[in-house]
Amino acid sequence: MAEPFAQPIVQHIYSLNLGPQHPSTHGVLRVLLDLDGEFIVKADPIVGYGHRGHEKMGENRAYKQFMPNTSRMDYLSGMIYNHGFALAVEKLAGIEVPLRAQYIREIRSELNRISSHLLWFGTYVMDLGGFTPFLYAFDDRENILDILDRVSGSRLTYSYCRFGGVNRDLDPNFVDTTRAFVARLRSRFPDYENMVTKNIIFINRTRDVGVITPELARQYAVTGPNLRACGIAFDTRKTEPYELYDRFDFEVPTGTRGDALDRYYVRMEEMVQSCRIIEQALDQLPDGPYRNTKVPFPLTPPKGEVYFAFESARGQAAYYLVSDGSECPYRCHIRVPSFGNLHVLTEVLRGTLVADAISILGSVDLVIPEIDR
Repeated sequence: MAEPFAQPIVQHIYSLNLGPQHPSTHGVLRVLLDLDGEFIVKADPIVGYGHRGHEKMGENRAYKQFMPNTSRMDYLSGMIYNHGFALAVEKLAGIEVPLRAQYIREIRSELNRISSHLLWFGTYVMDLGGFTPFLYAFDDRENILDILDRVSGSRLTYSYCRFGGVNRDLDPNFVDTTRAFVARLRSRFPDYENMVTKNIIFINRTRDVGVITPELARQYAVTGPNLRACGIAFDTRKTEPYELYDRFDFEVPTGTRGDALDRYYVRMEEMVQSCRIIEQALDQLPDGPYRNTKVPFPLTPPKGEVYFAFESARGQAAYYLVSDGSECPYRCHIRVPSFGNLHVLTEVLRGTLVADAISILGSVDLVIPEIDR
């Protein structure tokens, strides 16, 4: 006979909004979580809060006028997006770029990549409760922003590249200042290792957390450090080298487990490799013009289309441009890595704890405005 007060066990599923104002979502991202106690049953990312219509703006502006928009999608890879758009239009229009300008672009793009990874490093560790590494990372990042600002006039949203080169040449102190920064950053890596990499609390919050398998990564078109953490050495700078990347000796860091800790390791090692690229580019930096002065204005590429892929700090990005022979693109489409990197979380977050969701979100390194473009 059943006990008179025994009650059947009922599973209570309730919903919780993570974001869009929560600091750990790093932008106006809303993730609707269905929870069973502290465990996530379902995760539904909801984007669109910051949509600005960049692609439509690209079809209503001259090619040159769209350049400032490129750095306002992934604002942490603004210089890299400038670079990629310039390369896409140059390929479409058949524009030659002086050798010195190509080196300048790649040096500044790699500096931009390091600055992006430093911001990710500082904010990620702060999401998990560590404040001191944030101060160290932003101290180093300020040095990069000073270097980029001195030539481009901007610290975050750049419009430095031009079709056929760059806006202005390097200042006389650029080479020495950049070499000094690289030496300083190398001396800081042991500090980062002691503060974070060897920290047992950090290790326990990231090891075997948020595992992305190679099959899942392919299914959701995950790219960048998140893909390389799965053990797949895919980097556009190596697999489809553009401009001068085939002249530099550097490695593509990979992980083995595909968890949050591997994603951390990959990005930290990528900063080391970017330092190698910068040093080699500075050693090889030639004299000569920094811009092709024969680029026609207004620019009217011949009818045709181009798809140009490049490696941003978050993964493979690309521009697809269709020209009808006028001053404005007939079609402007941008492939951004954060879209696939975000939506894979619908699978990854299922079955994890809410506390681990913060660690997983931070480890993926999302920039929401490039999704809401």
